[in-house]
Amino acid sequence: MQFSTLALAALASLASAQKTTVVTVGMNGTLTFSPSSIKANVGDNVQFQFAAGNHTVTQSNFANPCEPINLHNSSVVGFYSGFQPVAASAAMGVLPTYTIAINSTGPIWIYCAQAKHCASNMSMVINENTASGNTLDKYRSLSANVKTIIPGQSGSTTTTGGSNSTTTGGSTGTTTAPGSAAGTIAMPSTLGLLGVVAAIFLF
Repeated sequence: MQFSTLALAALASLASAQKTTVVTVGMNGTLTFSPSSIKANVGDNVQFQFAAGNHTVTQSNFANPCEPINLHNSSVVGFYSGFQPVAASAAMGVLPTYTIAINSTGPIWIYCAQAKHCASNMSMVINENTASGNTLDKYRSLSANVKTIIPGQSGSTTTTGGSNSTTTGGSTGTTTAPGSAAGTIAMPSTLGLLGVVAAIFLF
């Protein structure tokens, strides 16, 4: 029983150590992610809250801004929220959110795949490494003259959010993000944690 109590305490400590950073998408009707540069540790969550417009949260890489990350590397799935029309959700009394879990401290580049939003600097970075020279300013400079590609176009197969990776109404801790070598993992569900606890009790 003592071992089980210690195991439960360890799980509780792990859960409390997780940090969720909120990024607002389209704040006050602007073409922005706010903040546009954040730091996140392994195990942290980043929740995108869509405030206005019809935007996406789409993963790319530094070398190919405004393009899904897997377009140039098929072994990486990447994440993609799909389009989130805020007005339609607001009419039902909710605002859309999309959450990813961080499993790497490497830079994660993100853009909006709507029209020319990416070329208009609607992009952001998680864990920017300025020492490498790959900065958000440079990413935006590179994106100014490229065509934005929506996942699923031109051979891209980036996974869309769908019911497994978008939530509405500000729910927390229930969203899963498609796996990516660049920094997302599936967040464990409450049921999964209960399974771990049950396994501990069985032993």
